Amino acid sequence: MQTTGHAGAQGVDESTRGRDSAMAQAKKLVGYLLVVFVLYTVITSPERAADLVQIGFEGISSAAQGVGRFMTSLVN
Repeated sequence: MQTTGHAGAQGVDESTRGRDSAMAQAKKLVGYLLVVFVLYTVITSPERAADLVQIGFEGISSAAQGVGRFMTSLVN
């Protein structure tokens, strides 16, 4: 086992390092699968994908307006 250079400090276990690496690989795989799914959805049904994007932006806009109204009410 290696130390980190600090007096009395112990290095990271191999099992912990392997678990972190496996978690990073799993996150990367999920990200790739999400990109593939989005591309598949856009290619096979662009109208539906556009509708979903519009709904998403409307939701974000509505939330931002709500935050703006809340902040305005705090100031008044």
